[in-house]
Amino acid sequence: MEVETDVEHWPAGDWEGLAQRAAGAAATGEPMLSNVRLSASVLFTCDEEVHSLNRKWRERDKPTNVLSFPMLARDELQWLAPVGPPVLLGDIALAFETCAAEASAKGIDLVDHASHLLVHGFMHLAGYDHQDDDSAAVMERLETQVLAKLGIADPYSIVE
Repeated sequence: MEVETDVEHWPAGDWEGLAQRAAGAAATGEPMLSNVRLSASVLFTCDEEVHSLNRKWRERDKPTNVLSFPMLARDELQWLAPVGPPVLLGDIALAFETCAAEASAKGIDLVDHASHLLVHGFMHLAGYDHQDDDSAAVMERLETQVLAKLGIADPYSIVE
């Protein structure tokens, strides 16, 4: 999968590389994400921008840590042939202030927390959700396995 990254309002760092690593790791947990035709965009931005996106597209008038905007349904992704023109999987946006505050509250590194949120976002783009307990458990287990491959501890075992 090709990942296009735009970084605004985040401190200096290899956020583009982080997004690429998270996408690659997510593809090891969800093989449909490894289709070479797929592309995704990742926006590292501020709470204000994510708040605006959340209000406009999700009708939730507040900032959040990560937003995902899938462009394909899971069945479309499942049957996407490996040969053909590029296909946009979707978009992910991360809010710096919220991400930094959450990482601080959990006592974890911002890079590790952003990695988790990116993997979480890629799983949403692959059609996973956490609308009920069963779906949440599947998604959390998959994320935990993917993050372990990146050397990141289970984020769901951290008590704030």
